[in-house]
Parts: sequence; structure tokens; C-alpha cells
Amino acid sequence: MDMTASRICDPLPIYNTVDIPVYKTTKINNRRYLGNKYKLLPFIERVVNENTKNINSVADIFAGTGAVASAFIDKKIITNDTLYSNYICHIAWFSSQSYSREKIVRYVIYYNSISVDEENYMTENFADTYFSKKDCSKIGFIRQNIEDEFAAGNINERERDILITSLLYAMDKIAKTCGHYDAYRKGVIFDKPLELYVPIPQECNNTDNKCYNIDANELVKSIYADLVYIDPPYNSRQYCDAYHLIENVARWEKPVVKGVAKKMDRSQLKSDYCTQKATETFENLIANVNAKYILLSYNNMAKKGNDRSNAKISDEDIYRILEQKGKLTVFSEDYKAFTTGKSSIDNNKERLFLCKCR
Repeated sequence: MDMTASRICDPLPIYNTVDIPVYKTTKINNRRYLGNKYKLLPFIERVVNENTKNINSVADIFAGTGAVASAFIDKKIITNDTLYSNYICHIAWFSSQSYSREKIVRYVIYYNSISVDEENYMTENFADTYFSKKDCSKIGFIRQNIEDEFAAGNINERERDILITSLLYAMDKIAKTCGHYDAYRKGVIFDKPLELYVPIPQECNNTDNKCYNIDANELVKSIYADLVYIDPPYNSRQYCDAYHLIENVARWEKPVVKGVAKKMDRSQLKSDYCTQKATETFENLIANVNAKYILLSYNNMAKKGNDRSNAKISDEDIYRILEQKGKLTVFSEDYKAFTTGKSSIDNNKERLFLCKCR
């Protein structure tokens, strides 16, 4: 079989069950992401289970990878993130739209087996930076092919987003970075070729699940959840700066990129939670939350790291704002803080602020 890449939206090969090639699978937590709370899920679940009642719906309004939302998969889930790349992954993992796993498997096998040697948006802008030119060529082809297949009606919206999620996770595994895209590592050997895995979402998600891609302060004005989980950016590190390339591929609008790090225009994606407006913005958010309980995750980095790492909202303001909303209880657990590798920060704790709303 000729496995040279083709733009034609022909049907993919049909495999008999006994003949289907071996493929690898991936789960929601298999992604590098700043502030990922996956390792803290037992702590979060314990606080919720032991201190709340009658939780049937959970809103994760700064959902990131969706790891925390995945802990409440048996309930109605509302996810939100301003990064479209995260929103696509939320649709993949949490949407109730039906999809064909067999179809996803066939696409993943096809993408892994083809040889691509073409100039495209990725090679023109990112060759031999975060990825080799060969991998850039393949990334560009796959991303465009997913869009072409969706436009041709060969895959539905959730199947499209599952395939994009597979591609984004595959990129993350081989990118020559330190876990984000503020810079790439120069002079490295590109020793890991691009390999897509098959995402395995829950088979039967709640039909009332909703995924949003808007500003959290606007979202809370129009939704209700028994528990609203809040995990905003803590410091001046903008997530759109750290994940600009993943966001670029997810949106696939092919913008001009600039600078050594090859960043697109991100001005519309900047978060006020990373600025001096953080406290004011947080106070506005809490005032508009409609829930039985609010669970805020916010560590104690106040003044322990460098200026970029220090928390933007003081403990005094967190207590003041949440106590205006209801009865507040605070729980804490040790954690390892993210640093640039040049400093060692001791006695760091992840705190959960549980507010029972009046």
C-alpha cells in the first residue's frame, strides 16, 4: 500500500479486527502543562467528598487540561478555558456527542504510517526549532487533513477534536522545550519522531455537559453549578505565551509569527489574572458566581520565588473576598513548585479554599 500523504478525502483503509495494526492509547493526564493539578486530584476529591453535600454538577472555569473536571466525570460537567487548544481537548474528553472509535483508530494509524515531505505553514515557520523540519511537514499535513476531512463531512465535530487532541498530545511529547514554548532548545538532536496515540474518552458522558471558550468572568454570569472550581493563573506567566505554538496549531488560522520563539499575536488572549488587575478581577468573579460551593485552588507562593513567579492575589484579599460570599474553610497540602531550575523553594503548599455560599 502506498502510504505517501495525499490531500484527497478518500475513504481510509478498512481493517478486519484480526488484521488491525497495533496502536497506542492516551489518557487526559498525558500532557505537560504548567499548574496541572492531576497529582493533586486525591486531595481535591477528599476535600469535596468530606466537606460538601449533594454535588450533582461541577464547573471548572479555568480548566486547563481538564484534569480536575475528569475527577467528576460521574456528574454534569461544565468546562471553560480561554485557550482554544484546551477547549478542543475538553470537547474530546467531555462532550456527549457520539463518535466512532474505530474511525479514530484508522485515522491515527494512517497518520502514523504516512511519509510526508512537503512545504507548508509549519515548515515555513517552525522547521528545526521546537520540531525537526520533517516533523513540521507531517504536523502541517495532518492538521490540514483533519480540517479537510471535517469540511468533507467524513468526521463530526467531536471526531475532529479528538484527532486534533491526539496531534497536540503527540507534539507535546517530542517538542524540544522545557515543558512550554517560551523558547526552544538549540543544538539538539531530533531523535523522537511524531507518533499519535488514540485518546480514550469516557464512553457515555453526561448529556448535559457543556464546554466553553470564553472569559471566566463573563461565563459565571450565565451558569449555575453546585460546585464551582476556580484555578486561575497565579502569577505574571501568561498561558498564551507558554503555549502559543499549541494554540496556533489548534486554531489553524496560520498567522504571522515573530521573534526567536516564533510567537503569534496573543494580545486578545492575555489574562488580567496575570497583572495588577488580578485582585479586582477576582473580586468581580466571586461576586457573580452562582453556586452552593466555591473551591479555589491557590498556592502560597506569595513572595517566595522571583517576581514572575510570585502570586498576584494576596492571602488577605482571598480571605476578604471569599468570606464576603459565605463560610470559608482552608485546607493545605505540600507540593513541588514550578521553577526555572535556578532556585529551590521550600515549604510550598497547595491550598484549597472552600466557600459554602450564602
